[in-house]
Parts: sequence; structure tokens; C-alpha cells
Amino acid sequence: MTFKPADPDFEARVRDSFSRQSFMTTIGAELVHVGPGEAVVRVPYREDLCQQHGLFHGGLIGTIADNAAGYASYSLMPPRNSVLTVEYKLNLMSPALGEALISRALVARAGRRITVCHADVYAVSDGVEKLCATALGTFMTLENTSDHSLGSRAA
Repeated sequence: MTFKPADPDFEARVRDSFSRQSFMTTIGAELVHVGPGEAVVRVPYREDLCQQHGLFHGGLIGTIADNAAGYASYSLMPPRNSVLTVEYKLNLMSPALGEALISRALVARAGRRITVCHADVYAVSDGVEKLCATALGTFMTLENTSDHSLGSRAA
């Protein structure tokens, strides 16, 4: 499906928002690609991102699926709006073992208030991508709401 972004400068806006996510910095995530209704997030292997078997942790898989899908959704919104996840379902399908994880997200339907998006997460090993998870998410448009901090920080 081809989408037309409401903001011609959507890519710069999405990349700016991504750069302000301190959690993405903490896990070493990179926004590899953003297009109208699509986003790709990559996280390189680090031992501290794994569970006890040396596989990427399921929480990390869910994080990058949610993040890529959220930014795919955000790419279609007008510049005065922002986005929040309403819910997502994650199916873990195979062990996430490799030198990186990549989440590729595509908008399935963009409505005025709700956007539905799916994201597939791949474990990359020796340059080969193996599907390890798939997610379906619902994202709420926050009309006339800045993408900057919504709340106060804890003291």
C-alpha cells in the first residue's frame, strides 16, 4: 500500500523524535529507514541485551517491534500531532540469535485517530535474516500534541 504523508518533512521529524528517545540510545538502536508508512529499526548484538541462553531478550524484540511500528505510524501524521501505542500483540516464532535484530514495520491502515501497523522482527546471522517475531500494533493519534515530553520528570 502506498501512503502520502501529511507532512512533506516527515522524515526529519521522525528522525528527530527517534534521536530524543534515550531508551533507544541505551540499547544501541538505529533508525535505519523511514518512509511514508514504514520504518526499520536495527539493534546490534550485545550480551547485556540477552537472556540467560545468550539469545536476544523477548522484551527487546517487543521494544523494537513497537518502536518501528510507532514510527511507521507517526510518519503519516501532520506535524502538529504525535503518537502513542494503544496496544500490540507479539508472536515470538523462533530463537533470536545473531549479530543483530532488525524490525521492519508497515502501516496496514491509517485512520484519523487510530493507525494499525504490523512489524516483523528478524535475527541477522552471517548476513542472513531469519524471521523470529511478528507484531500487530494499534497506535493513537494525539491531535495538537507536541512530540516532546508529555509529562513531568520524576524528582
